[in-house]
Amino acid sequence: MGSKSATSDSFPKVAIIGAGLACSIYELRSPNVQTTGALMLSPNALRVLDSLGVYQRISGKGYNFTNLAFKNGNEETTDLYPLGDKQKYGYNALRIYRQILLDELRATVHARNIPIVYQKKFSHVLTESQDQVSFQFTDGTSASANLHIGTDGIHSTVRKYLTPSTTPGYSGFLAITCAIPHSALQFPADKDYSVLPVGIHGSMGTFVLAPQDVDGREVLAGTQNRYPEQTREEWDRLFSAKDELLELLSANKSSWPSLVQSALDAVPKETLSIWPYYTVPGLASWTSSSQHNRVLILGDAAHAIPPTAGQGASQAFEDGFSLAFVLSQNSFAKPEDCSKLEEKLGHWQKYRKQRVERVVKLTLKLNNTRLPKAEREKLEEGMVWSSEKDLGELDWLYNHNIEEAMKKGQIEAEGEALEMPKTALSV
Repeated sequence: MGSKSATSDSFPKVAIIGAGLACSIYELRSPNVQTTGALMLSPNALRVLDSLGVYQRISGKGYNFTNLAFKNGNEETTDLYPLGDKQKYGYNALRIYRQILLDELRATVHARNIPIVYQKKFSHVLTESQDQVSFQFTDGTSASANLHIGTDGIHSTVRKYLTPSTTPGYSGFLAITCAIPHSALQFPADKDYSVLPVGIHGSMGTFVLAPQDVDGREVLAGTQNRYPEQTREEWDRLFSAKDELLELLSANKSSWPSLVQSALDAVPKETLSIWPYYTVPGLASWTSSSQHNRVLILGDAAHAIPPTAGQGASQAFEDGFSLAFVLSQNSFAKPEDCSKLEEKLGHWQKYRKQRVERVVKLTLKLNNTRLPKAEREKLEEGMVWSSEKDLGELDWLYNHNIEEAMKKGQIEAEGEALEMPKTALSV
């Protein structure tokens, strides 16, 4: 990411819808809106944030850890899944409140003089030419840029411009979670719970306990259930129906170990939340390839990934960092740059899709570990993650260096003086 704002036509303008370069960010929400919940960042994301000067400011504001422990119904540890390790991967994993991360990212953006325009909801693209995109917001105002980047989530409006018929697919699983004080959990004295977070297998699936503040005083607790797909309005209704959510979360309570039962006895209803697992079908292109490639999408808009491997936000950071590398090495501001833009974005997409496909396969294996035992036993061999068979594969994920990978053949840097494009980002 660059440190300049657009001061003349010599800098390409990038419009980023949804959250180095001359860039404007258009954000749907007001700056006063508080974001709830926490997310997990693995070493590959933290390496990106470190390069931007953000990691040092957030590393002491969340829960740092290395492994996720898997336990059976007898509360015996059966496996460990590494989510970070400073010795092996350069960083421990970090679980941090979304609002803290958002505040630090905003501070970084402001320090680099990148404008954020709040309460702007993207409506549609007006025109796309060889060097410019014009687009309109729902309030009737419009803007233009050399590139328009949509990071507006799994139900992306920007994506509809690229592929109108694509809709997210529901996996059939719904996560129901809450936030519980650590002090309310009754850890059995004869069991080892020195490793947190933990996934405890039971007859109905897996119950997860994951500390999410600096000293672990607050713990995310929850499980996933098969649940029929709902409309957006019906999901909103279910989210608001806290008594119904508590009943769903507490179903078959007696079948869980005593630790889980203690969690279910201490649920603060107001913290109950849901996460329907949706995914985006594989897209032929993340850019407006049928036009002039001046509109593109990142993150969940391009490849929504279930949260099991903690890679949703991490892959979005990889998307943004790698794209910024492409834009910083090439000039795309003029009409004659159109063919070069197509070539460079083609290389970038190929590189990113290969990474994301591997992450999706890993996530599926991990998601299968959360299934009830009877369902896991029906799966083909190799479809459930285990450290014995899969541990050696994680170097490719956590020790990945984006700039080195791209310099080694994915994208060649231009040696000429660059004319930087203007970019708009819709968040």
